[in-house]
Amino acid sequence: MGDILLILILLGFTYMTGTIIEKKHFEKIKKREIALIKKPIINFGAKTWDTNRKVKKIEFVSGECVISGDYFKNFVASLKNFFGGRLTTFESILDRGRREAILRMREKAHKKGANFIINARIESVMLNDRYSNQDTVPQCAIIAYGTAVTYE
Repeated sequence: MGDILLILILLGFTYMTGTIIEKKHFEKIKKREIALIKKPIINFGAKTWDTNRKVKKIEFVSGECVISGDYFKNFVASLKNFFGGRLTTFESILDRGRREAILRMREKAHKKGANFIINARIESVMLNDRYSNQDTVPQCAIIAYGTAVTYE
């Protein structure tokens, strides 16, 4: 009985700390996204790209992020894996990682003085996807990359 109580306490603790950390990270991401709102990412053919202006510089920019879950998300995913279904516990991790990678790419472009980024792409890879093993938590590496354009 004492072991089960200890496990429940640890799960509750990881849930609370993980939730707090995730919430703070989402708040920071939102502030950074608002700060970069005037530095868009556009696709070729978009009407917002002024082709009449002279381009000063074109550079490759990227942003990388490695993010992992916590033991509570790992536990819930193990249960869902047993019964089947959508692993919503990891969707917030992927959302945070994707947004963080895009923000890092945009911040690099901003530091280089770029007006916008064209042809952005996002890729991800699982570094450790053995979420059924309680000794490890899944980790995902996400990279966002594109072409930063600076006008004269």
